[in-house]
Amino acid sequence: MSDLNGPATFADDGRATIERTVEINSIKIDNIDSYYEIERTCQRILEGGYSRIALQFPDELLPDSASVASKLRDRTGKSVFILADTSYGSCCVDEVAAEHVSADFIVHYGRSCLSPTSRLPVLYVFGQQSISVEKCVSEFDRLIENKDTPIIVMYDVTFSHAADQINNQLSKIFSTAIATKITKEANTNHNCQETPVSDSQSSQEYASTTDDCCGSSACCKKPVVNKPLINPEQAQGGRTYVLPEDVKLEDCTILYIGEENITLTNIMMVHNKCPVITYNPEKKEAHRETVPVNRLLMKRYFLVQKAKDADVIGIVVGTLGVASYMTIIDHLKKLIAAAGKKSYTFVMGKLNVAKMANFMEIDCYVLVACPENSLIDSKEFYRPIVTPFELEIALSKQKEWTGDYITDFQRLLPGLRDDDFTYDDEEEREENLSDEEPHFSLITGEYKQGRKYGSKKLDGTSLLVSGITDLSLRNNESALSTLLESPSGAFLKTRTFRGLEQKTGEHEASLVEEGRSGIARGYSTEKDLNTSAP
Repeated sequence: MSDLNGPATFADDGRATIERTVEINSIKIDNIDSYYEIERTCQRILEGGYSRIALQFPDELLPDSASVASKLRDRTGKSVFILADTSYGSCCVDEVAAEHVSADFIVHYGRSCLSPTSRLPVLYVFGQQSISVEKCVSEFDRLIENKDTPIIVMYDVTFSHAADQINNQLSKIFSTAIATKITKEANTNHNCQETPVSDSQSSQEYASTTDDCCGSSACCKKPVVNKPLINPEQAQGGRTYVLPEDVKLEDCTILYIGEENITLTNIMMVHNKCPVITYNPEKKEAHRETVPVNRLLMKRYFLVQKAKDADVIGIVVGTLGVASYMTIIDHLKKLIAAAGKKSYTFVMGKLNVAKMANFMEIDCYVLVACPENSLIDSKEFYRPIVTPFELEIALSKQKEWTGDYITDFQRLLPGLRDDDFTYDDEEEREENLSDEEPHFSLITGEYKQGRKYGSKKLDGTSLLVSGITDLSLRNNESALSTLLESPSGAFLKTRTFRGLEQKTGEHEASLVEEGRSGIARGYSTEKDLNTSAP
């Protein structure tokens, strides 16, 4: 008879978790001063008069964080803090973590989604990845035979330091070479200069804004928000370009410099009518992208149909630093209410399957995040996750699926959008509300009768509406008796376990006794499992 080998005790002391190592693809930079732009950073700190500086590093650049912080502290004499972990994605500026240390200036290192911030001034330091400019230009020249084809040059932010050289050489080869400008600062005295301005737009408007600039977001960002001559299609996050008057976007070819990542996917989704040629600086080769964009769009269209069948929608807050995130949340709440559906708001940090599975009463989620974190592949999740743009198509009668795609929710804000969007009329919806009007679901292939929430009338009688979203009403026996406007309460009734029952008045009063002490793996009343019996 063989002996069974195993742990001596069932409980684990947690040593394996503490000693576990996590492999991270970290890199160590030799020339710190030039790669992290120490001189430019110190200049901005001293010019702005900032005293508490927060440095935000992605995981792969953390090995250099102490050296960078030490150099900045020695040269400026200011208080410097390192933000080693982000609340959401590392591409977004973490204003929440910065405010925990009362920082008045943030330096963001590494790749960034370039989403506008709402409160604190930000300086972007992308890093300077090596690239052969001559090889890059020659590869594009080889793949494009017609030199009269309009081209739009886009690139990953880590190659922005070579953008001017590449644009100058490409403009000598192609008749129409359109450069893309990338925002390198936000909410500072210098960020106004990063936005491209057409020749017909007066530069005096920008000069008058920056002469007596107060350094606040409202002052510097005013001309950026009021971009009268820049088409919204020509602005993607912090990337902007200006098309000549005689050039159409669908006639252009996009040249992208960088590796395949979510930035390239967003560019291809938004510019799905334009051919894309990418150059990989590491492999030093270029090729035409053959990624089936139509297949990606059809996957998103499938999620739109899932959202159309949903009755209860969860609004997931995926950012607390991107400007106007509260405005888009209010917009989504109005959109969902106008469609007669119920919404709940969730703030849960970084998403994972386990977190989302705790709310099975939710039929669909809409994620409010930056463009690079919005496209979630939700095949592993129990419920679909859509973007604000996709939810608009699903719920609004005015919107239809045309193939045009928007990943930046800034273009959906009521005050900045360029369409004539209006919310569905609630009174008209109430008049047309009928149980005999199901809609045909493309997911199930059957007619689906959706439940309407937020209706003012039900069976000809007015509902008693409370000021706390009508979660539940209880009778004298504290039993759940009536549910109004609460899908969560209705879902709770179907569950076998509903939490601890109060049973008030059913038990006699007793004296309070001291309970167990210790921790779950070993209370004081238990025998020591490590000692052998005598």
